[in-house]
Amino acid sequence: MANLRIELKKSLNGRLDNHIATAKSLGLHKIGNVTVQPDNPQTRGKIAKIGYLLKVTEE
Repeated sequence: MANLRIELKKSLNGRLDNHIATAKSLGLHKIGNVTVQPDNPQTRGKIAKIGYLLKVTEE
């Protein structure tokens, strides 16, 4: 199964609480943080919710 490399590109300041919680559940806390997550429906759902804050590439 493929993995997704997810990078936080925009600040979490002033965002909705549930968007901040979604970013933290992905392991993203500061701009520039990178995490590698499995490509599954749960991860895709989180990306869909806060995709405007992220840069996503496949590994």
